[in-house]
Amino acid sequence: MPWKTLLIAMAMVPAALPTIAAKVGPAEPLDKHLENLRPFLGTTWSTVFTNSTAEKPMVEVMTYERALNGKAVRMFHSINDGDYGGETLIYWDTARKTLAFFYLTTAGVRTEGTLTTEKNKFASLEIVKGEHNGITKVRAVAELLPTGRMQMTADYFKDGKWQPADKTEYVRDDTARVKFR
Repeated sequence: MPWKTLLIAMAMVPAALPTIAAKVGPAEPLDKHLENLRPFLGTTWSTVFTNSTAEKPMVEVMTYERALNGKAVRMFHSINDGDYGGETLIYWDTARKTLAFFYLTTAGVRTEGTLTTEKNKFASLEIVKGEHNGITKVRAVAELLPTGRMQMTADYFKDGKWQPADKTEYVRDDTARVKFR
């Protein structure tokens, strides 16, 4: 049946995305408001979370790429080959005159937020929509370090107060792939 062929083709698209993204170089046009994110484009990062164990490691892979003809930056990630994952689209919101983003996850969580950038660094504040263990806000900072690593720090708002999350360092890993199930 034709619909089975369509489903198989649709299932293969996510696997092809890293190859397609690799062909789009960092010199491609990018909205001027997104320029500070250019150093992140075309990069893939991985980490093993410090709160995981050797018996049950939690490995995250994330990729940044140019999207929508340079009008957006797409970040997508997965944990443990698709146990959890999500996609973010960052764009210039002309009405609010700010960088904004949407984040959707495989767990059904959706967030909306804003971003501020400097060269090699960005900070975000997001409002969580959908149940995520009582977390209603997340703020994070990502920075490309002189060591060639990327550092991510985050805090979350739960039970009426900000609580620290992990400070995580990622290594550049262009062989790693984000996977969804």
